This record gives sequence, C-alpha cells and structure tokens, in this order.
Amino acid sequence: MTNEQLWQTALGELELTVSRANFITWLKNTSIASKKNGEVVINVPNGFTKEWLENKYNKFILKALQNNAPEIKKVKYIISQCSATKPIQKIKENYISPSFQPKKETKETSLNPRYTFNSFVVGSSNELAYAACMAVTKNLGTNYNPLFIYGGSGLGKTHLLQSIGNEVLKTDPQKKIHYTTSERFTNQLVSAISDHKTNKFKTYYRQIDILIIDDIQFLAGKEKTQEEFFHTFNALYEKNKQVVLSSDRPPKAIPTLEERLRSRFEGGMIADISYPDFETRLAILEMKSKEKNFKIPRDA
Repeated sequence: MTNEQLWQTALGELELTVSRANFITWLKNTSIASKKNGEVVINVPNGFTKEWLENKYNKFILKALQNNAPEIKKVKYIISQCSATKPIQKIKENYISPSFQPKKETKETSLNPRYTFNSFVVGSSNELAYAACMAVTKNLGTNYNPLFIYGGSGLGKTHLLQSIGNEVLKTDPQKKIHYTTSERFTNQLVSAISDHKTNKFKTYYRQIDILIIDDIQFLAGKEKTQEEFFHTFNALYEKNKQVVLSSDRPPKAIPTLEERLRSRFEGGMIADISYPDFETRLAILEMKSKEKNFKIPRDA
C-alpha cells in the first residue's frame, strides 16, 4: 500500500469519526509526507491546522492509520506550502464611485468597538470558533475563506464576527471592512434597484477587503438577493478578499438556500458555538459585571 493509498483509506475512516464540517476544515488539505521506522509524517497547510490536529485529533488519526498499518506508532505533523490552498490570482479591483457613499460605511465599518477578542470569554463551547476567528485576522482571504460561524441566538456570534474587523483595523486601519446583516444587505439591494443604482451597489460591495454578514440564514427564500450575494461572494473570493458569515444553523440546514451558495459556504471553514457550561457562564457574568463596575458577591 502506497502512502497515498494509506492516507486515503485512513481519511475514509476519519470521515465517519468526525463531523463533515470538521473533516473539511482540518483534513481536506493534508497528505502523508513520509512513513518510516513506525512514524508517519503528515503534511498540513498551516500552523493552526498543525496545532489543532496535534491537540484534538491525533488519537483518531493514529488509530485510523494503525487499522491499516499496525506498525505505525507515532504521527508527526509538518507545515507544507504544497498542502495549502493555492491562492487565486488577483485581478484588477474596482473602486467605489465617489458619488456613492452609503452612510460612509467604508470608513465607519458599522463595527461596535466594544466587541473585541479581549472582551470575549472563551470556553469549551466556543473555543473552535474563537480560534478560527483569530486565525483569520492573521491570514486574510486564504485557508479559512469563507469563515462560517453558526450557533443559537445570544451565544456570541456577533461579538466574534465584529472582533475580527476590530482586530484587523488595529494593525491596518486602511483595510476596507464592512459589517452588516443579511436583512440590511437585502434592504440596500431593494433600494438600489428602485433607485436605479444597482451598479453602484455592486461596485461598493465588491471593493471591500473584509465582508462580514450576520444572520445569513435570512437570505433563504430571497432569490434576487441570493443571486446578487452569489456574484458578490465570487467577486471577493477571486480577489482573495475575506468573507465571514454567521447563522443560527449550518449551511446544510438552511431551507430554500440555493445549492451554489450552500457549496460556497461549505467550501471554507465551519465552526459552531454551543451553549456554554456553568464555568463559562460564570466567567461571562464576571466579565459583564466588570464592564458595568458592578461587584457580584462570591456567595451570591
């Protein structure tokens, strides 16, 4: 059995062990670099994937390999540029017409400055989403594009999404970042159509460096909006611009969402946020009380 055959067989077993979203996120751009003396070396695209596989999936990977090659005793991970997603060739950008400046959002970004990574409480329920958002700020428009965060209402999706924009602005204030909701995106499109300004609408959205859209599930059933967002997404993706989305459910569970959009959403990284455990809820409460300068007695 060749190294490639061994890895493909192991991946087949791993696909049954981990969720589809995690399989696509962590294992789709990996390969065996070498196998000798009971050690298998795995190519991974970046340091974030290396760390995650070492800490979270190593025992599953080792077991899958041992099922087909019992002599394997150890798995090692190395970063290989050959495994990473090949950057798409940049094309000439279109810049917004000076006459079209909706609410000066290019500068104002619509971001809430209070939403930062420092003020976000990390626990087991959200550590993957948090780590993914942090990774995006360090490597825009590459491996985690789009980044799709899903979870129930009130679990911190908006906080994390806006933290990305605020973090990037700290290091590069010139970046064009736009945060919006799918409802607002739809309303702007409707207004642009009625005012015969669709070209200006398209130009504005397609010159953004980081597009962050909350509650993307509300695009469901809106055919015209889905079509426009599909073309906007493609235009940004082809220029290696970052797209970050949130939803209350994973892409496959959004009803009446066009398949071409669903495949785009599933083509990047998907991370979920679940209900926090007691310790995380307590930490959140303490963080909020500090923000309000309110002390909570320990015996309360």
